[in-house]
Amino acid sequence: MSCKPPKEPSALNKFDMWTIGSVLKWTQDYFEKKGIDTPRLDAEVLLADVLGCERIYLYVNFDKPLEKDELARYRKMVEKRARRFSVAHIIGKKEFMGLTFKVTEATLVPRPDTEILVGAAAERLKKIGNAPHIADIGTGTGAIGLSLCRLMSEVTAVLTDISDAALAVAEENAANLNVADKCRFFLGDLTAPLAGQNFTAIIANPPYIADEQLSGIAPEVQREPITALAGGKDGLDFYRRLANDAPPLITPGGFMAVEVGIGEAASVAELFTAASNMEKTAEIIKDLAGIERVVIAWKQQ
Repeated sequence: MSCKPPKEPSALNKFDMWTIGSVLKWTQDYFEKKGIDTPRLDAEVLLADVLGCERIYLYVNFDKPLEKDELARYRKMVEKRARRFSVAHIIGKKEFMGLTFKVTEATLVPRPDTEILVGAAAERLKKIGNAPHIADIGTGTGAIGLSLCRLMSEVTAVLTDISDAALAVAEENAANLNVADKCRFFLGDLTAPLAGQNFTAIIANPPYIADEQLSGIAPEVQREPITALAGGKDGLDFYRRLANDAPPLITPGGFMAVEVGIGEAASVAELFTAASNMEKTAEIIKDLAGIERVVIAWKQQ
């Protein structure tokens, strides 16, 4: 029997000589030809999911043959990745802050940039103390609010989203992470469901892509919910709404923390510091690439 690999993934489940090592090498080459940025990593994550193992298992079992049903399931994943579905949406989960979050087509995929926001919020909440109560606005998977509940035993959280499908994912993630008893969930647009409540901090990763930039985003991102991406003509529509609506919900000495797009930090800081009862200076925090990624504005004492 010939051991020459097939040219397309549709033939993977028809080839009897695949080992872990050979299928990873073939998939890496195939993904490279398709212009995928992380071909080897993606191949490994998909195969590890099929086999129900950690990625390290793949490296110590290179010569292990794959079963036909494993190849068939892997082939379907490879085909979807080649059509530029994200790995997270293919396997239905994403690691964030060392935790595993379920993702669906109704949610954004949690990204490393947002970990900067969570870390910055956690540092400031620790300094405030006194059992912080937070709101995660437009929560999606719940990555921000649920991570803070896991990181800090004294934190309680309210999580909102305009999508009932996304909110259901967040509730499932809360149960999976054993923090459901610390959380409440509200369906609605931004802060609208929170009237009459007060929070130590309001935290959000709102839509911030300017309308004219939407067509240029990566194909994987274009498959994510447009309502979680589109930030209006200049990308700042949701920050304007938060600047107007969020401060009355923040307790004196509390703060508002948001993730921002490239080049937006100064404008967002100006919006927040001009809001009613907010301090006149804001913190701007850079990500690991040196990009201004997080804005934090404080409520006056």
